[in-house]
Amino acid sequence: MEIAFGVLGGLGLFLYGMHIMSTGLQKVAGQKLKSIISALTSNRFTGVMVGALVTAIVQSSSATTVMVVGFVNAGMMQLGQAASVIMGANVGTTITAQIITFKIDRFAPLIIGVAVGIWLFSKNRKTKQLAEAFIGFGMLFIGMKFMSDALGPLREFEGFRTLLISFGENPVLGILAGFAITIMVQSSTASTGILLALSMEGLIPIESGLPILFGINLGTTVTAIISSIGANKTAKRAASFHLLFNLIGTIIFIFLLQGPTYHLIKHLSPDNIPRQIANAHTIFNITTTLLMLPFTGVLIKLAYRMVPGETDAVVGVKYIDERILNTPSIALATAIKETLHMGNTAKKSLEEAMGSIIDGSEKKINESLATEKVTNELEREIASYLVKLSNRDLSPDQRETVDGLFHTINDIERVGDHAENIAELSQFKIDNKLTFSEVAINEIKEISDLTIEAYEKALTAMKTLDINMIEEVLAIEKQVDKLEKTLRVNHISRLNAHQCVPSAGVIFLDMINNLERISDHAANIALATRDEIVARRL
Repeated sequence: MEIAFGVLGGLGLFLYGMHIMSTGLQKVAGQKLKSIISALTSNRFTGVMVGALVTAIVQSSSATTVMVVGFVNAGMMQLGQAASVIMGANVGTTITAQIITFKIDRFAPLIIGVAVGIWLFSKNRKTKQLAEAFIGFGMLFIGMKFMSDALGPLREFEGFRTLLISFGENPVLGILAGFAITIMVQSSTASTGILLALSMEGLIPIESGLPILFGINLGTTVTAIISSIGANKTAKRAASFHLLFNLIGTIIFIFLLQGPTYHLIKHLSPDNIPRQIANAHTIFNITTTLLMLPFTGVLIKLAYRMVPGETDAVVGVKYIDERILNTPSIALATAIKETLHMGNTAKKSLEEAMGSIIDGSEKKINESLATEKVTNELEREIASYLVKLSNRDLSPDQRETVDGLFHTINDIERVGDHAENIAELSQFKIDNKLTFSEVAINEIKEISDLTIEAYEKALTAMKTLDINMIEEVLAIEKQVDKLEKTLRVNHISRLNAHQCVPSAGVIFLDMINNLERISDHAANIALATRDEIVARRL
């Protein structure tokens, strides 16, 4: 029981340290991590490097792969891109194992002490975040030390040693053991840490460690498969690709490369089993990536065979995905992208409504009303996502952006509501066979063109963070205010002169009022963007 408590405590410290280190590194990377992902191209080698680098930052190939499944599900990444990132994630996850084998646990208390001191007294936010990463780094080694010390007494139990040795004699059992451990702890890095802890106490020979390592690499695919449940077909194919990649790599090593791998790692690090395991882990993943990279297309075709059928049509949200929430900087980028998608959806509803006013099309009215319902659904989904994101560990400027997005989606939803009002006015106009004079139609076009221009520029400013465009939006909004007053006076004059039907005049006045309110919301969006720009500069 004491051994179990020690292993569980050590594993807990190891996992928590890894989480703290990952969170700190992600905060330090911030926008750079977002840029790394967004810079991804169709070039396979670039994708592999991106996957390795991101995994080195988030400290988990499972986390990277789940994130990739989320990107694919959101339509932000093609399957070919996802495939190369997944390969790179397998390479990146070997870095932690290599670091652990340097046995710097004796310096871990010093690292934590210095890092905590910096964290307490530093005023610089980036420095504090880097200190957090080093605190996690030190805790990771203390956790490894706890696990290793707890496992030490097992040297006295011959049955346990015999069990571990049997994994070398029967590799299938070793693979199953590694597979099972990884599924239980949901982290290939943690499973590898347990394996290294056993090797540090001399409890497991390399002949047994290698099959367990292969099983760990297979087990890490289960997390992505579980994550893909409920996702679209393309995301399921990404998870299937991950499984195929690791499964084929394991088969190649067991039947073709096991002998050469034994000789190579023993030559590189004789009498150092932990280092041999870390090197085997690195060799397995790099070699598998190099071997499989030219056959990426074949693996993708197999993934399509495993998950047949047409790609699901995107309905509602396109970019946000809860799988990405574990990486806040990227989750925030997807939330912004989804908000822009919502903004363009509301714009489409507005344009359809305005089109129906001009040409009397009931089809456009129905399309506008249907599109507005999509806008409402997007507002609910994005708001729910932002609530979950705001509960994550965000930097002050990220939190400022999240707060601004709450206001922006409300403004966009109101734009959709005004578009719905205009569509209903159009329907009333058609039902009652009302008409506008040519002068009134030209005035409607004038104010609607200005309003839509202000709204489009507000969305563009939000996307590009262009301060000059924000000023243009505010200037146009003032124009719309003045124009609305002028048109109101002009139309009342026409009513007094009996130049138009009073019921048609009421529709006209309601319409220009709705358009003026839309320009106000465009200005609100622009001002929220300006606040974000100011917050980033502080």
